Amino acid sequence: MGMTNHKILSFVKYKTIDNWSVSHIVGNKMWFNDLYPMVSIGDIIEKATNTIEIQDEAQYKQVTLKTNGGGAVLRDVKYGREIGTKKQYVVSEGQFIMSKIDARNGAFGVITKELDGAIVTADFPVFNVNTEIVLPQYLFLLSSSKRFAQFAQSCSRGTTNRQRIDVGLFLSQQIPLPPLSEQHRLFNEFEANMQQATDNERRAAEIERDIEKYLLDELGILKPNASVNNKQDGFNFMRFVSFKNIDRWDTTYFMQSNKFETKFDYTTLGKCLDCFMTEQNGKSLRAETFKSPDNSFSYIGMENIEKQTGVLQNFHNVIGKDIKSQTVRVPKGFFLYGKLRPYLNKYWYNETDVNNIVCSSEFFVFSIKDSINPYYFKYYISSSAVQKQIEKLFQGARMPRINEQTFKSIKIPLAPIEVQNEIANHISNQEIKIKQLKQMASDLRATAMTAFENQIFEQ
Repeated sequence: MGMTNHKILSFVKYKTIDNWSVSHIVGNKMWFNDLYPMVSIGDIIEKATNTIEIQDEAQYKQVTLKTNGGGAVLRDVKYGREIGTKKQYVVSEGQFIMSKIDARNGAFGVITKELDGAIVTADFPVFNVNTEIVLPQYLFLLSSSKRFAQFAQSCSRGTTNRQRIDVGLFLSQQIPLPPLSEQHRLFNEFEANMQQATDNERRAAEIERDIEKYLLDELGILKPNASVNNKQDGFNFMRFVSFKNIDRWDTTYFMQSNKFETKFDYTTLGKCLDCFMTEQNGKSLRAETFKSPDNSFSYIGMENIEKQTGVLQNFHNVIGKDIKSQTVRVPKGFFLYGKLRPYLNKYWYNETDVNNIVCSSEFFVFSIKDSINPYYFKYYISSSAVQKQIEKLFQGARMPRINEQTFKSIKIPLAPIEVQNEIANHISNQEIKIKQLKQMASDLRATAMTAFENQIFEQ
């Protein structure tokens, strides 16, 4: 039988103890390697106190910090009259900044040129950096590591959700200080990987934009906000609508339908449907998960579909009693489309073999006719051509929705099946490239931090 060893005692040198908190004594052991000399953080940075009295008629940039090493970013630009706390602190380029509340979650940063002259409250201590011996970016890299976040947690005091870092304990922590030339090398290597990751993400974004342009061009659809007729810049007192295209009798629908142009014949989404909220046999897809409190379901809520992309995220099994909303079953080959806040463009096509998928009743669930390529259909409903049609037809102010009638009235070009197949294949290949680029970017970012940590911490 195997044995498990437990460490009962830890020995700490008395001269290294600056606080009698056990969590701090244990937490501040970040296990740096011995390649570089150690210095206290308080010996290389100094608290900055450039205060300012906020004036009502002046405009101010506000800074916030992202967690998990996201750094300092612009939060907002406001007039002084919109800012409650009138005594604030002005930040300067190159200063080191932390969040008292979120330091334990890696909320550190360096003030960039774009943030120079911005303001922060006392909850964001700002420090001048002795640039003769330390590179601000090196200090930011070190504070972005997971081990440093664990140390910051040990320096935090208070209730779970409102813990604040003890700045004194933070400043007393010793960290390795390589020569400036070595700091530059470490940062430049990190930055090279991060730049390559950014380039991949930018290329992925360009391909995503090209997909939209390609789809609209292939279908001969005017870009959103483009004028249907440049000569009609004044008032239009009459509009003509083909009787065969009329599905509704309200003016809003007539005004909208007259703006839709494509080089193919078009129909409404409703006429493309095979099943809507029912199975093939006509049985309702409504699922009463509350009647099976101990059964497991693969549940999809609005939060589980990434906006604009149709990608599932944080998708997992939930037992019936933990599902609070009404639910609908999602068979294989069926689509989801979010009727709540449709401007988020949340859609999904079920290609899985999972047989217990249910979703929130805030989705329409449907299948389409066999005569339509499902991928062509998916790419079309995710496009701006659809968003443009429904953007003025939401119902409700705080939680806008589209109703079934509006959804079924969305117009879709009836391109020949060979054209649908060509469009679907092209976009599918482009999406593979996007996925590969994003994965490469994610790997590069992880590699960048790991390479830095391997040169600073014991392995």
